[in-house]
Amino acid sequence: MNPPLARSALKPLEPRRRRRDWWMPYTFVAPFAVLFALFFVLPIAYALWQSLFKLTRNGLGLEAPKLVFQGVGNYLEVFQDPKFYAGLGNILTYAVIQVPLMLALALLLALLIDALTSRLAGFFRLSFFAPYAVPGIIGAMLWGFLYNPQFSPLVKGLAGLGLHSDLLAPGGVLLAMVNITVWQYTGYNMLVLYGGLQAVPKDLYESAAIDGASALEVARFIKIPILMPTLILTAIFSSIGTLQLFNEPVLLRQLSSAVSSYFSPNLYAYSTAFGDNNYNYAAALSVVLALATFALSFGFLWLVRRYSGV
Repeated sequence: MNPPLARSALKPLEPRRRRRDWWMPYTFVAPFAVLFALFFVLPIAYALWQSLFKLTRNGLGLEAPKLVFQGVGNYLEVFQDPKFYAGLGNILTYAVIQVPLMLALALLLALLIDALTSRLAGFFRLSFFAPYAVPGIIGAMLWGFLYNPQFSPLVKGLAGLGLHSDLLAPGGVLLAMVNITVWQYTGYNMLVLYGGLQAVPKDLYESAAIDGASALEVARFIKIPILMPTLILTAIFSSIGTLQLFNEPVLLRQLSSAVSSYFSPNLYAYSTAFGDNNYNYAAALSVVLALATFALSFGFLWLVRRYSGV
């Protein structure tokens, strides 16, 4: 057969094959799309729908409650709720203390491990990362035991030295939560920053050594500026994590009267839903918290990019 004729005979088949296989790329995206819709989009849509209604009781409350369309009434109630603002204030104070402290420690540990030999670096990297492998509720339980003045060997040891401290008191319970999360997540952020340091070209270190730069100067003028995008990313994720504070208040609430049912917005929504059986108002609280998370995250990212040039 003449080759040009063979090619011409195959050409009409190509458009048909394209029309027949148009759905093939969607088969690869379908599993993710289905899971994303089921476990992310659908719960948000259901929360939005629930937040538009309210259970009402007529008369003496002897009749069954009725679900009444409320519109934005639940949201107006949220913005007038002093408990919500009190919890939001606790979270903002917690974030101002916890995020800079955790990232500073993570950066310091990453720089120190990067300066060690490979064997020592592997050992300390695993050691600092180990607290992150402990489930959050288990870590909070362990620290709650160490905070309890009746059982804690740490508190008793400090008392023997004449140092009396009660981190479960109203003035210290927020710092107790900060300590728990810093202990748990510093190793994770350290590993992220250490991975960023591994991408730094070694030629820069050699050039700095030839110019007579010390280790501190290399860290200040080479490593930290290169790590700035990674630091910003970890700061954004950590800020989002502070708004999701839940495990620590739930556990420490059993040990301290200083932790109220509205200590954090997440705890307030949980207590409203499963303590007061007010699921509609809890849904409105959750939606407002989600919107606040988006606003703070993207606002922080916009400010950092604008004023740092990243």
